[in-house]
Amino acid sequence: MNDDETKSLAVLSGVRERKIIWLLCCLAAVHVFIFSAAFPPINNVDEQAHFDLVVKYSHGHLPRNLEPISREAMQFIVVYGSQEFFWPPETFPDGKFPPPPWTQPLEKIAPVLLARETQWQNANHECSQPPLYYTLAGLWWNIGKCLGFEDGHLLYWLRFLNILFVAALVWLGHFTARTIFPENYFLRMGVPVLLAFQPQTAFYSINNDMLSALCFGVAFVCLAKWLSVETPDVRWGTVTGLALALTFLVKMSNLPLLAVSVVAVLLKIFRLAKIKRLRASLLEFVLLFSCAVLPAAVWVTWCKICFGDFTGSEVKVHFLGWTLKPVGEWWHHPIFTPHGMWTFVSGLLATFWQGEFLWHGQPLASPVANVIYVLVSLWFVAMVTTMLMTRHAGLTGLQRQALWLALSAFLAVMVFLAFLSIIYDFHDCPNPSREHPYFTSGRLLLGALVPFQLLLVFGIDRALGYFGNLTKFLVLAGMVLFMLISEITVDWPVFSSQYNWFHM
Repeated sequence: MNDDETKSLAVLSGVRERKIIWLLCCLAAVHVFIFSAAFPPINNVDEQAHFDLVVKYSHGHLPRNLEPISREAMQFIVVYGSQEFFWPPETFPDGKFPPPPWTQPLEKIAPVLLARETQWQNANHECSQPPLYYTLAGLWWNIGKCLGFEDGHLLYWLRFLNILFVAALVWLGHFTARTIFPENYFLRMGVPVLLAFQPQTAFYSINNDMLSALCFGVAFVCLAKWLSVETPDVRWGTVTGLALALTFLVKMSNLPLLAVSVVAVLLKIFRLAKIKRLRASLLEFVLLFSCAVLPAAVWVTWCKICFGDFTGSEVKVHFLGWTLKPVGEWWHHPIFTPHGMWTFVSGLLATFWQGEFLWHGQPLASPVANVIYVLVSLWFVAMVTTMLMTRHAGLTGLQRQALWLALSAFLAVMVFLAFLSIIYDFHDCPNPSREHPYFTSGRLLLGALVPFQLLLVFGIDRALGYFGNLTKFLVLAGMVLFMLISEITVDWPVFSSQYNWFHM
């Protein structure tokens, strides 16, 4: 075969691969659309708080303290919010949920709406969250109004913004794997496949967690590429700095991801200084830090002025009733026992895969699937860690650095959540609580979603190294089939809800 024929085959192969990725993007969009439409509005994972902030931002209003839910948002919450997340049907007369308010005469339903409004009249504890998601979602909300959407359909229009996010996330997963493992077809396909079908309920809700995955996913691949070259590139450095700034401006719980990124950059500076090449790359580092720090500095200044501290978290902690424990009491936390550590790790990883929705007051997740997800995650993270500690793993410099960065990012968020679990007394807060003093909200790990899936698929690839791609893809197909079957089985009762999009 001559060179021209080889090049033609490579081009055809690339075109076919791009078509598959576009198909995966579409399948991910359909997946998120179906389940987003099936779940009624206003779930148990603070959807009302995020929705209220979107409405406020759509009017150009940035909260300056913990403000109550706005009148406009409240009208949507009391009319379209469902009690099915929180209560079993036996709580209501005749053992069934009342019909949706929008299907009943106003004079009949008015007292119920007033009672619901009283129930939701609390300060919005998310007011100090960074502004990026709410700005974009507020713009999307206004576009929906311009297109003629109204009432419940406008509320679902806002939730359907996640369709764009998940499609972009699938493409980003492929770009990341292709950049770091250009020679490995299984990794290039496996990462976007798992991203497309992960049964994470945060994908079906109004929240800022999906944008965290997208922003740090961009920062991760740019940082890995930028750190791997001998002479840092201006363009990669600039994009990396901006992506890190956006990661910060999405969600404050992304701070551990930024800390890992800072350590990685400092190690790069140390290596360049050691070989006396730092001065030649000084401009690139200045640009990276400027792009990352300046936007973040504007927001922390705003938080200090309006909320009293640089992260805006003190007012939220005070509102939730948490207090800092004396340092001497930290070591009495149950996380320092084998049972407590397992409770924390398994709970966090289980909700990282399946989410935190309740249905009729019970967790909407398969216990069997939870165990499988936890064991698979722990096994492959441990396996990849062991491989990275050996010098003969057959990895390029870029691949080794990227995997270390991915591992560090994922573990850093887990350690951060463990630390928060230890230092606070949660008093009467329902979750976390004194009875269950653990931050096991897996959605807080979603910033590290792309790095984690890269670790997982790499582990599968190496575990099946003696087999060909056919075997690997059969295993991957089995994983996807398991995720879909377990998700559909668990979520099937939701589709019959009279409050969801299909019944509007």
